Amino acid sequence: MATRPAAGNLVLAGRPFPLGAHPEGGGVRFAVTSTVADAVEVCLISEDGSERRVELTERTFGVWHGLVPGVTSGQKYGYRVHGPYDPSRGLRCNPAKILVDPYATRITGGLTDLTAALGYAGDPMHHRRSKIDSLGSVPLSVVTSHGGPDTGVKPEVPFEESVIYEMHVKGFTQRNPEIPPNLRGTYLGLAHPAAIEHLVRLGVTAVELLPVHWFTEEPYLVRTGRKNYWGYSPLGYFAPHAGYASEPGREVAEFRTMVAALHAANIEVILDVVFNHTCEGGLDGPTLSFRGLDAPAYYLHAGRGNVIDLTGCGNTLEPRSPTVIRLVTDSLRYWATEMGVDGFRFDLASTLGRPGGGAFDRDSALLTAITTDPVLSGCKLIAEPWDVTGHGYRVGDFGAQWAEWNGRYRDTVRDFWRGAVGVDDLAFRLSGSSDLYDHNLRRPWQSVNFITAHDGFTLRDLVSYNDKHNEANGEDNRDGTNDNRSWNHGAEGETDDPEIRALRARQARNLLATLLLSTGTPMLVAGDELWRTQGGNNNAYCLDDETSWLDWSGDPDATAMLAFTRRLVHLRAASPALRQPEFFEGRTTPTGRPDLIWFRPDGEEMTEEDWFDSGRRTLMMWIDGSNSQSRTREGELIADHSWLLILHAGDEPVKVTLPGPEFGETLKPTLDTTTPDGSPANPGALTPGSRLTMPARALLLLRAPRDITPQ
Repeated sequence: MATRPAAGNLVLAGRPFPLGAHPEGGGVRFAVTSTVADAVEVCLISEDGSERRVELTERTFGVWHGLVPGVTSGQKYGYRVHGPYDPSRGLRCNPAKILVDPYATRITGGLTDLTAALGYAGDPMHHRRSKIDSLGSVPLSVVTSHGGPDTGVKPEVPFEESVIYEMHVKGFTQRNPEIPPNLRGTYLGLAHPAAIEHLVRLGVTAVELLPVHWFTEEPYLVRTGRKNYWGYSPLGYFAPHAGYASEPGREVAEFRTMVAALHAANIEVILDVVFNHTCEGGLDGPTLSFRGLDAPAYYLHAGRGNVIDLTGCGNTLEPRSPTVIRLVTDSLRYWATEMGVDGFRFDLASTLGRPGGGAFDRDSALLTAITTDPVLSGCKLIAEPWDVTGHGYRVGDFGAQWAEWNGRYRDTVRDFWRGAVGVDDLAFRLSGSSDLYDHNLRRPWQSVNFITAHDGFTLRDLVSYNDKHNEANGEDNRDGTNDNRSWNHGAEGETDDPEIRALRARQARNLLATLLLSTGTPMLVAGDELWRTQGGNNNAYCLDDETSWLDWSGDPDATAMLAFTRRLVHLRAASPALRQPEFFEGRTTPTGRPDLIWFRPDGEEMTEEDWFDSGRRTLMMWIDGSNSQSRTREGELIADHSWLLILHAGDEPVKVTLPGPEFGETLKPTLDTTTPDGSPANPGALTPGSRLTMPARALLLLRAPRDITPQ
């Protein structure tokens, strides 16, 4: 590429903060951090690909900065960093590599030539810098101005009322026939009335978007011509991913429009954020930004320049580094303020609490910086409480302000309904996982309960496959977890056997009903309500095709599952006692009975010995609605009916004796998983103390009506 000199160009001093590129004073002020550089040039790229280099001569606090007159919004740019190249010390400055601004709010282009992007020649640990210029082969930053479409009023849904819907922007809309073709797979597709209507009718209160930070393919995907579909390979922590824009260059405006449409429907937006690693991968990976700016400030390093990999992705961000702490908190604030986002789910969040790669510390500098920030402390903060190491599994160990994906919940509920465990651990999961969260000032809604997630089997596949089938990923079925806790119910994969199909659908309803009727915050995965299959693939991260996209064709099985899911979500919303924000404590209620009672099938209360019977497959849970701790938005307590939940995972029917008349005058069947839509098979009111037969593998919810008219 041609390089034009910067002679005669006046560069003003500017100032170090805020970082990034900001139009002001008749030009653009650039500021980028590098504590190891000897010199930094901002490179202004013309439409013909030629480059004008401007040296930033001011350095304050390790920030290189300057105001370049005459530059406007829309200018493509990058940085070239001159400095030491010593891999044994982790130093990898290479001015032949043009670098993306970590604070760029828009990124264009892509990684088109992996060889040109490599900062080294030969062995990555040898002291040989690549001399190949990467301009034209790698992404570039774009100067943008803040502002755009209004993002609307944040719904501020109380966490205890939340129902989270994990989804992929493209996968949710790509095949929806009611969305115009030019909007499918985009932010505006998700903003379309057809998409919003589905979410509203389903009753979810928040969408949790798989990564929308600008990402690119990892080197091994580039080499094989595959794509990173999920997006867990970030490059730009401020830039919306350009691939989800219906019109190139308008991704910021379209993202804000999407947020506004969701907010108008009273739906919050939660982002899945990846602050544990970047797309630059291991030492053999490309130099696109962080590695070339100041590798030791961004990445965990061991001795002799080696990196520490706690993520399985080749690198780990250094959570004790001021550079990383500033980057993460600045990024989160940007999305919460400028882009209107309501909360964040932190991928592999344990890494954020492992300074230097050592022991987990819930009060680490980075985790503390997030929770004490005046903006971020008001956002929903959800941790994925593990990384790829055994020590990183920290379910229940995060601090007071963190909600967590509850992996224990997923495993226990899956195991119970496939008949692998008894009821002792199940009781904890149904009642809010007090064993994990009733300490350190936490609430039951901080247990984010889930059965399925983006990684792993879909709900349909969970009841249709014993083993993963990931051959399409190109890794000889080695990728993806083998710990699926699934059951195919007699046939591997799709089958025409009507009995197997009926049992699978019932088991799926059992799992969904358990999820929505448990205390805590339920998370659904987009497509489970539409009976979506991935053909047994439990790690479809690289499949940007019909395997991953939702099927909206609506066959009878999908229509029935959708109706059942809607019924469940709305039942939960209308039943305050089933989503209480306080843990059950055995406290005496106005009716004179404890707030929570566990019963055996014979109608007697569970004894301590009963809990240790690993062969038990039946449990009854009584919730006394007279002591519901749910509140209105104004803070007043809301009374509710009382509820009896019966779960039976046995493979034969069982006789169940209902609690006696002291628990109410009547018990009204309300939800029954033996029917496709959940309507009770026997809707008539039941007499307390009477006996009924629970079919094999079934769940029944009964309501004990009370007078809940406000006094």
